Amino acid sequence: MSVKEHGDLGSQTQYGYEKDFRTALPQFIAVSVKNLLLLGYGMTLGFPTILIPAVKNPAESEVLQLTNSQVSWISSLNLIVVPLGCALSGVVTAPMGRRRAMQVVNLPFFVAWLLFHFSSTTEHLYGALILTGLAGGILEAPVLTYVAEITQPHLRGALTATSSMCIIIGVFTQFLFGLFMYWRTVALVNIIFTVLAVMALFFVPESPHWLVSRKRFSDAKKSLQWLRGWTEAYAVEDELKNIQALYISKKDKPEDEESFTEKISNYTKKGFILPFLLVSYSFFVGHFCGMTTLQTFAVSIFQMLEAPLDKYYATLILGVLQICGTIICVLLVHYTGKRPLTLFSTGAAGVCALLVAGYDGFLKTHDLTLHSSVNTTNMTTDNLTGPLNNPYSWIPMTLLMLLALISHSGIRLLPWILIGEVFSAKTRSGGAGLASAVGYLFGFLTNKMFLSMVDRFAVWGTYGFYSFVGITGCFAFYFVLPETEGKTLNQIENHYAGITRLTNEVYRSKKRPKKVISSVYETNGTINPSFEPDISKL
Repeated sequence: MSVKEHGDLGSQTQYGYEKDFRTALPQFIAVSVKNLLLLGYGMTLGFPTILIPAVKNPAESEVLQLTNSQVSWISSLNLIVVPLGCALSGVVTAPMGRRRAMQVVNLPFFVAWLLFHFSSTTEHLYGALILTGLAGGILEAPVLTYVAEITQPHLRGALTATSSMCIIIGVFTQFLFGLFMYWRTVALVNIIFTVLAVMALFFVPESPHWLVSRKRFSDAKKSLQWLRGWTEAYAVEDELKNIQALYISKKDKPEDEESFTEKISNYTKKGFILPFLLVSYSFFVGHFCGMTTLQTFAVSIFQMLEAPLDKYYATLILGVLQICGTIICVLLVHYTGKRPLTLFSTGAAGVCALLVAGYDGFLKTHDLTLHSSVNTTNMTTDNLTGPLNNPYSWIPMTLLMLLALISHSGIRLLPWILIGEVFSAKTRSGGAGLASAVGYLFGFLTNKMFLSMVDRFAVWGTYGFYSFVGITGCFAFYFVLPETEGKTLNQIENHYAGITRLTNEVYRSKKRPKKVISSVYETNGTINPSFEPDISKL
């Protein structure tokens, strides 16, 4: 492609593709199809929200009547199983390919929704929850690696962030469905999204990275042609060669020829350990900056802080703010980069938690609490209703709502974006599964520890700890988080392998002066009339 055909050099990507609608559209379509699967997964996470009230206080026609102990298992059983699925995710799905694995993982979801609809015993509910948790964990590796491997660097961050947004929307849909439909009917409706996901995945290509790792170079070229705007074969040659270089070199064996010991050794190298620690720390900060417990114990927290907010409104508003936060991240990450969003989000979340701690401590110190303290060892939503007459109640309510918005615009989405980028080609699938398992374990721990922390350290001590995690996390990320927005997977892998270093600037193509292009032609074009300059180096 000549310079004249190129047009504006500022609109080009690394491999000469135009930054236009035609090039971006197929990537957006493929990611949207993948997001149907995540929407269904979010529905499994939100379904217990409408299931628990129905079986705890059943109507006359309801067959199931559960005790408090059984209800507690319903609220956590699927989350306990998810880390197991994550740990198995890379091993189970890597041989199948990203696309086929995403289709197969819908089968447990389909069976689970049928179990929910026809359940007549507690064991049926438990079985369905185990299936959704296991399938939710297994889908992590193929979903997270697929979006990273099919997208161009300048689109990867924004399109990856849509994953968390779709999960949150999936959770939110269950709250809305529960307002208008019986929970068994909701289970049947949810099957529609599972079937749609399976059917839609037939119309998008397999990851070119996975195809190259299996030496299916012809199929990989066709996949790239589809993903880069249904273009000609010659247009994807350079990118295909770069992908091949990740999997085949003179020093390393192809992935499918490595022994089990050699595959394990890939996970002991610096190129895996450093990004794994970064993603794990990101999960730790994201969960322990206060948002995870707010999402789970919203009504109880507002009651302890004497904030007048009905539990249904709290769930609705928090859900909307989380979606708004993810939309902000999707819209801004390409222009600001991940570092600025993460630093602002983490620091601001820490400040919000600090102010909440200060509010609670001030009230207790100055004996301004208008009501007796809540017994945190027996907190349920049944005895936490009705507004309280605290003139300062708007302060913690505003701060916690702001915490929900800010955290989802950065730190809550960061680890899920990094998972698909920072691991090497040979550890991407397994690393995504292992890191996801760590993330879910941190989520389980922060929820499990919350009531004990409030009972021992009170609200001000608990949120003081959340504030410490957020503020120190902001400083830590300043030194350890590289800017991966706009960088190729090759560049990121070389950074962690110690070959090259990433700059902390977002890559953006700039317009090159015509004089520069002309001088290049004058120097080389006269010697070689067919000369076409490498615009990436101009």
